[in-house]
Amino acid sequence: MRILLTNDDGIKAAGLYELYKKLYKKFKVVVCAPHTQKSAIGHAITLNKPLRMKKVYRDNKFFGYAVNGTPADCVKIAVRSIFKSRPQLVISGINHGPNLGSDIMYSGTVSAACEGTILGIPSMAISLATYKNDSFKFAVDFAYNMAKLLEKTGLPDGILLNINIPAIAKSRIRGVVITKQGRSLYKENFIKRSDSRGETCYWLEGKVKWLKKQRGSDIKAIEDKHISITPLQFDLTAYKFIPKLKKVEFRLNEVIRKFC
Repeated sequence: MRILLTNDDGIKAAGLYELYKKLYKKFKVVVCAPHTQKSAIGHAITLNKPLRMKKVYRDNKFFGYAVNGTPADCVKIAVRSIFKSRPQLVISGINHGPNLGSDIMYSGTVSAACEGTILGIPSMAISLATYKNDSFKFAVDFAYNMAKLLEKTGLPDGILLNINIPAIAKSRIRGVVITKQGRSLYKENFIKRSDSRGETCYWLEGKVKWLKKQRGSDIKAIEDKHISITPLQFDLTAYKFIPKLKKVEFRLNEVIRKFC
């Protein structure tokens, strides 16, 4: 199986390298990742400057391609310009830090997997739910086994998997739970400073204020020491609201006739 391996932590990230070392023994793996850290960049793509790819070597061996763009850029350029035959799986990660709740909307890790799905390729994002220095070993083994499973089963069109793994000993993990996306809120603040030229600038800082830990959510699963697997789709249509909105559709048409 041909695998495209990417991330948003950058080409030098430990999680990316550890997963590569496990995957390349069985699969044909191409690494294409941002040259630098691109966390929380969402699904941005680069339109106002050219993309450049640079070959990267680790342990005196060719490792992959670093791109001066976003995670979504990396997936696009890898599929269109590196692979001679389309990859059969896109894996984004292993991310250093969780991608849960509302963070999914900001996540470059999830967005890279989403771009793979948009291009019609089965894709998954995988994250280790900690920001501390921790071993990726169990997360690597789990991602490897997920890759073998998806090689057999594939994924439905338009669906990707967002996987979060608790940063605890393997013996303490209580199992796998299929979850829904939770909701997270943050207490955010902008710190006002002056740069080296004396010009005003602002730095965003924030802490989790409240996590809505609904039963069955990705957030609750991690809290309860389960691996969370959430099926996601890039179709953001609020289907449940369509019937209600149609009830006022005639009023909207009256507005158009009167004022437009």
